[in-house]
Amino acid sequence: MSAPTIALPGRSLLRLGPVTVQVRRRPVLVAATLLLLLAAAVVLSLSLGTPYVAPADVLRALSGAGTPYDLVVLDLRLPRAVLAAVAGAAFGVAGTLIQSVARNPLASPDVIGVTQGAGLAATVALTGGAAAILVAPAALLGGLVAAALLFALGARHGLAAQRFVLAGVAVAFAFRALTEVVMLAADPIDGLRAQVWLIGTLAGKGWTEAAWIAVTLAVLLPVLLWAGWALHSTALDDDTARGIGLRPVARRIGLAATGVVVAATVTAQVGAVDFVALVAPQVARRLVRAERPPLLCAALLGALLLVLADLAGRRLLAPTQLPAGVLTAAIGGPYLMFLLLRTRGRRS
Repeated sequence: MSAPTIALPGRSLLRLGPVTVQVRRRPVLVAATLLLLLAAAVVLSLSLGTPYVAPADVLRALSGAGTPYDLVVLDLRLPRAVLAAVAGAAFGVAGTLIQSVARNPLASPDVIGVTQGAGLAATVALTGGAAAILVAPAALLGGLVAAALLFALGARHGLAAQRFVLAGVAVAFAFRALTEVVMLAADPIDGLRAQVWLIGTLAGKGWTEAAWIAVTLAVLLPVLLWAGWALHSTALDDDTARGIGLRPVARRIGLAATGVVVAATVTAQVGAVDFVALVAPQVARRLVRAERPPLLCAALLGALLLVLADLAGRRLLAPTQLPAGVLTAAIGGPYLMFLLLRTRGRRS
C-alpha cells in the first residue's frame, strides 16, 4: 500500500484517476480572476459606444435571445473585441516564451526585431501598391525573416541569453532604419497608411484576423502545452540541465522559435502593437509570485490589456479613434522605465 501524498505549502492535490498532481493554488486563483476581468472587459467593450447598450442587453444579445441591439453588438463590436482578446493572448504567449529564453524581462518581439521585420515587409507592401490582401502575408514573411536572421546571429554558443538579446536589438535597429528609408521614399499617402499599420490598430478588422491567430494557436497547442512544462527548466544553467537529462540548447531553440512564430503571426494581422508582449509576462509573474512568467496567466493578462487599450482608444477622444498601439505604448513606456530603474537599483 503506497503512502498518502502530502500537499506542499501553497499547493492542492488534484486527483486524476490513479495519478495525483500537486497544483499551486495562487496561479489558479490569479488565472480565474483574470478570466473574470477579461469577460467583464469584453462586455464593457460591447456596451460602451454610440449607441450605448446596457450590459444586460449585451448578455441577452450574446445568448441569442434577440434584442434591438443585435446588429451593434454581434456584427459591429463583437468581432473587434474578440480580435483584441485573441491578439492580446497571443502577444502574452509570445512575450513569455521569448523572455524565458532570453532570461531578460526587457526581451519581447518588439525589442528583438520580429515586429520590426514584419513592419518593414508591411511597409514595402503598403507603399509598393500591393493588394490589401497581401499585406498580412508579407508582414508574416518579414517577421519570420527577421527571426531567421536573429537565430543566425544569436545561435552561436547555444543561443546564450545575452547574445540572443543583443542580436535581437541589432536586428531591430537595422529593420527599423530600413523601414524609415522606405517611408521617406514613398508617396505621402502610402507612407501615412504604413505609419498607421506600424502603430498597430484593430479598426476595420475582426473575424478574419482573429481566425488566423486562433488557428495558429490551435495548431501550436501541443507545442504550447510542452512549452508550459519546458519553461520550468529555463532558469537552470546548461550544466545542471544536462545533469538531469535535459537538452537545454534544443529547448531554448524550440521555445524561441515558437515564440517568434506566434509573434510574427499576430503582428501580421493587427500591426505592431508594442509593449503588450513586454508587459504581460512580467506583471503576470509578479501576480503569481513565481520565478518565471506563467504562460496561461500571461496570455489572459495580454488579452485583458489589449481589450482595455482598444476600448480606451475608441472612447477617450470619441468620435476620433486612437490606434490601440498608442494606448499600449502609453502603458509600456512608463513600465519599461520602471524595469530599467529597478534593474539599475538592484545592480547598485
